[in-house]
Amino acid sequence: MHGFANPARFLRLARLLTAPLLISGLALAAAVLVWGLLGAPAERLQGESVRILFVHVPAAWLAMGGWIAIAVASLTELVWRHPLAGIAARAVALPGAVFAALCLVTGSLWGRPAWGTWWVWDGRLTSMLVLLFLYLAYIALADAATRDGQSRSGIPAIFGLVGAVNIPIIHYSVLWWNSLHQPPSLSAGKSEMAAPFLVGLLSATFAFSVIFGGIVLARMRTILANQQAEARLRRRAMQAADG
Repeated sequence: MHGFANPARFLRLARLLTAPLLISGLALAAAVLVWGLLGAPAERLQGESVRILFVHVPAAWLAMGGWIAIAVASLTELVWRHPLAGIAARAVALPGAVFAALCLVTGSLWGRPAWGTWWVWDGRLTSMLVLLFLYLAYIALADAATRDGQSRSGIPAIFGLVGAVNIPIIHYSVLWWNSLHQPPSLSAGKSEMAAPFLVGLLSATFAFSVIFGGIVLARMRTILANQQAEARLRRRAMQAADG
């Protein structure tokens, strides 16, 4: 990991990967979504509304995975002082929040025909809403630390670790409490989904994950560029003051 601690070395790799990840991810996502809308069969009980599966479930997984990435990066920043860890966490936060919001919106659209209501305050939905609020709070904390000139402040990193407590709550909520939300259809070594839906779901998840990775790399490059520009401006200001 420390082999990429040098920002210049990381930037060279990121420039090579960003565009291929975004282009291939978008192309695959478009193909999967077209197949999900036009080619996938209707489900026996849920009918046509099951097609939301190909967006809703990947969005939920990536929203949860994004916060896990923030927690890992935060731990790396606090313990090993990796110079890119905090930047990586900040880069993940915005796309993670977008996927959390997308999960909630598509879940509401799916819930209306399935449950007869747009929203219920059950464990799964409420804990996912909490995750969105955690993302927004993390973004605000990280932005405040940057504005105060404390880009390596430990407060966002500590918040990233504490917020990870919500991830197992989201995962196990449908098992711990009575819920309208269905229990997991996928578990270790077992699937209750028909093959067309399973293949489509895994393909969509892979496509959105590739897009997520491309966005994170692009955001890390932007954050690094801003930091380097600010450092140059400070040096020039100091030189001008000394002169």
